[in-house]
Amino acid sequence: MNDAGDRWLDQDAGPIIRPYTVARGRTRPSGPAFDMVAIVRVVPGAPPVPGLSPEHLNILRMCAEPMSVVDLASESGLSLGVVRVLLGDLRDQKLVTVRPPASVSQLPEERILREVIQGLQAL
Repeated sequence: MNDAGDRWLDQDAGPIIRPYTVARGRTRPSGPAFDMVAIVRVVPGAPPVPGLSPEHLNILRMCAEPMSVVDLASESGLSLGVVRVLLGDLRDQKLVTVRPPASVSQLPEERILREVIQGLQAL
């Protein structure tokens, strides 16, 4: 690296476009917030929407198979906050569906699980 300008071209310098710019200055998604472990999936057969950013398109590509919000952030290299904002855009355009995580009240009781395990062990 002889040139002072070369140091900004290597991978360690980080993204050239700041997260604030990717999210267009927004810090929260439109509509309800996304839980970190909510599962996101592309709406099958949704028509393409012109004007989507490369980051939106990347998220759509990754959501071809169901994926959690936190995994989207990890895989895309974007912060969780930015991914939530971008998902809000995609949800508003009806391009993705979001399945929230099961609440504790929806999970089976421990007693039932123990009975199932005991029944399986008896086989």
